[in-house]
Amino acid sequence: MKKLSILLLVLFVSCSSTSLVENWKNPDIVLFDAQKVLIVGMTQNENARERFETKLQKEFDKRNVEAMRSLDVFDVSFTDSKKTEKELDDVEQSLLDKDFDAILFTKVTGSENRESFLRTLAKLDNYKGRFNDDYLRNQDIYYDDDYYEKFDVYHAETTLYCICEGKDRSMIWRGSIDVTDPTNIEKTVDDYIKLIVLAMEEQDLIFRKEK
Repeated sequence: MKKLSILLLVLFVSCSSTSLVENWKNPDIVLFDAQKVLIVGMTQNENARERFETKLQKEFDKRNVEAMRSLDVFDVSFTDSKKTEKELDDVEQSLLDKDFDAILFTKVTGSENRESFLRTLAKLDNYKGRFNDDYLRNQDIYYDDDYYEKFDVYHAETTLYCICEGKDRSMIWRGSIDVTDPTNIEKTVDDYIKLIVLAMEEQDLIFRKEK
């Protein structure tokens, strides 16, 4: 069995409509054959995080790919406090020691009706740095109780990072997705997963599931 685990840092709410806005792949990467990646969801909503990571894990299982959830790798205390760059470096090293070589990170970056927030994030639209930097910029998501208020259209990102030993720890792929009119968490998770799986298949980052 080909091993793939995905680190997916996911912040998620529910919606009735999802659409792919951007599907970017690093032009320097022709083929990225990850051996082990971990799925992590960045969100305060534990039910949404568990459903997202579990259902995405099943999608990889259907493709004979071993996937792991962040819920099974990180202990409960990991999200209880903010992490420093040194602590995140240690996390990456611990993943490398466990043979992980990729991180798939999903988060909500803003919404249409939070103009001041969107203007702040606009400067990062073309960000193509490391996972550590991305996490540090966004970890307040775990602690800001007002993060979800008054959101009508969510702008989300799913990003695949390489943390390969002996290689640059760079961004491999990024999908930007709009989530409109949040109403049902189960439908949101299902629709979002279908969309990112299809996008990653088209970019030859995962194989299409066997018939």
